[in-house]
Parts: sequence; C-alpha cells; structure tokens
Amino acid sequence: MDKSIVDLFLYDKPVKTILSLKDSEGKYPSVIAKETDCTYTHTLKILDILKNHGMVEFKKSGRIKNVILTHIGYDIAHELEGLVRQFDRLIAEGKRAKEKKKGKRSGKKSRKK
Repeated sequence: MDKSIVDLFLYDKPVKTILSLKDSEGKYPSVIAKETDCTYTHTLKILDILKNHGMVEFKKSGRIKNVILTHIGYDIAHELEGLVRQFDRLIAEGKRAKEKKKGKRSGKKSRKK
C-alpha cells in the first residue's frame, strides 16, 4: 500500500490488527503482534481500545487469552477490507497514469535543424 493516502485515512497497526482477526476463530495476542509487525505491548493496547469499543472480546481459558471479533467488529473488519481494496485500486490507477505520461514523454523524438 502507498503510505501517503492510506495513512491519511487509516492507521496501519489497528487496521492490520482488525483484519488479522477477520478470517479466524480467534488468535492469541502474541500471534496478532507478529502478524501485524507490532510489539506485544502495543498490540495489547490496541486490543484494549477495540474491546472498549465493543469490537473484540477476550476469551480466557486459564492463563491463555484468545481474541475474537464481535459481530460489529466483524462488520467493521469487512468494511475496512473493502476500503483498503479501494485504496489499492486508486493507487494502482495513479501509477498507471504516471507510466502513461512517462511513455508519452519518452516517445517524443527531438527534431534536429
């Protein structure tokens, strides 16, 4: 993803965290941290914020914490996935337009008098 436009609208780590949980039945916070290239502490902080907003739940089994998306969290993850896909298309179109401009410029022949 092109950093400029995506970072303008979306923070990278929280979006990656939510999308990491989208297609799973639940994950350990340490696995999410590795998948999102984020420290464990920062991942827990993000997950706590998401929990406070009702987007994720922690399922505890003894000492083990498993994180799952709530129904609203899944809906938001689905929408974010579509939004990221649209940004990727926008970026790809911009790159194609730049390549076309470069192609037109380099295709011109200079005339010698």
